[in-house]
Amino acid sequence: QVQLVESGGGLVQAGGSLSLSCAASGRTFRSYTMGWFRQAPGKEREFVAAISWSGGITDYADSVKGRFTISRDDAKNTVYLQMNSLKTEDTAVYYCAAGPRGLYSTQIADFDSWGQGTQVTVSS
Repeated sequence: QVQLVESGGGLVQAGGSLSLSCAASGRTFRSYTMGWFRQAPGKEREFVAAISWSGGITDYADSVKGRFTISRDDAKNTVYLQMNSLKTEDTAVYYCAAGPRGLYSTQIADFDSWGQGTQVTVSS
């Protein structure tokens, strides 16, 4: 498994931007599909974005499409989530996760290494 540490969360006004980072340990980072998920109070954890091990495939939840961008820097063992035009409904704890090695998936059940989460709060 890979160890993950998120950073970059905080409080922002609606319409603003935040950038999340997820630093991973391990020399095999480049072989993992990486994803971002979020969980709002009283709701189930949901998919936000994923990027394949090559970076050539990305997917987004409909609710964030056009506003969020996932990217990765394998030299830094880091995956990023750039969040623009934030809405109050984006308020949640955001989790970075590592998915199956060598396979691409956006299904939460396929991600088996998780960070501790970082809080994102969007005020109106």
